[in-house]
Amino acid sequence: MSKLEAFIFDLDGVITDTAEYHFLAWRKLAEELGIPFTREDNERLKGVSRMVSLEIILEIGGKQGAFTDEEKAHLAAKKNAHYAELIKQITPADILPGIRELLADIKEAGLKIGLASASKNAPAVLEGLGLLDEFDYMADANLISHGKPDPEIFLNAAENLQVKPAHCIGIEDAKAGVQAIKRAGMFAVGIGSVDQLGQADVIYASTKELSLEELKKKFGR
Repeated sequence: MSKLEAFIFDLDGVITDTAEYHFLAWRKLAEELGIPFTREDNERLKGVSRMVSLEIILEIGGKQGAFTDEEKAHLAAKKNAHYAELIKQITPADILPGIRELLADIKEAGLKIGLASASKNAPAVLEGLGLLDEFDYMADANLISHGKPDPEIFLNAAENLQVKPAHCIGIEDAKAGVQAIKRAGMFAVGIGSVDQLGQADVIYASTKELSLEELKKKFGR
């Protein structure tokens, strides 16, 4: 039986929910481009990279061919600047239910804690949440070549935590994230619906259902 040594968390949808900030940042950029952008449109951007999201918005506005690659890179950077400004509003009150307690229990049990987030803004978000010091290692999104469902970011976290993947529990709320955890050879915990996260070893409807004792039992069964 594998010995549990570390937990590796995704950020958005697991530690906190920054989806609203992403929507507001994209909507502001769309307005600057004269493109109407609704919450319904925003559903198409979930789990999609920044550049693909930009392409979708340009398509919505009928402006697919209006910008060079260099101009698109500038627009994507502009959206990120809007987002970076918005996330300055994040406080510890934005930590999802049960997460603060789970992190404290993991630390008290002497287990390691890692972050595997594709967000380049992850350090700023964790700082706003007051959780920066809770993590033993955060994968640097700038150094990750392949996005989820590729396992690279989870393997990077395990390597830097100095634990074997088989001794880790990964926690994700997205289908691609769960696939990445499984491909890394880790035990996968999904937060969300069975329809989306069916590949996970165990699934909970929300973060408030997470408990260290139960997760240890599930891992060791």
